[in-house]
Amino acid sequence: MTPQAKAEATRQVIERMEAALARNSDDMEAHFHEDFRWAGNTGCGTKVGLQAFRDNWQLPLRAAFTDRTYETEELICEGDWASCFGHIEGTHSGPFMGIAPTGRRVTIPYMDFWRIAEGRIADNRVSVDFA
Repeated sequence: MTPQAKAEATRQVIERMEAALARNSDDMEAHFHEDFRWAGNTGCGTKVGLQAFRDNWQLPLRAAFTDRTYETEELICEGDWASCFGHIEGTHSGPFMGIAPTGRRVTIPYMDFWRIAEGRIADNRVSVDFA
């Protein structure tokens, strides 16, 4: 596979996953490797395995920030790696990380770095800016 073809395959994996998140899909096994590891910044922690990620990050975030949109501002792919920066906009309608719901519309900037293995995301290093 050429470097350009590998980068395009990586891009397609990320774009499919982002579309699934936007639709609130629960079929995350299609996008994440069974050995998936999510490593967040201080306060967010590390989640080992897809179920730990879903139980301790994805589903609580989904419940706390309703009426969500995801906006990837830039996506860069090279080989098995992809990176992006963007933001989530949502209504803070439920508790999250010890913060009571405010009812306000919020913007949460993020940066992601993903490693693809066997056509699925195996590693996700992320920085979520809650400040």
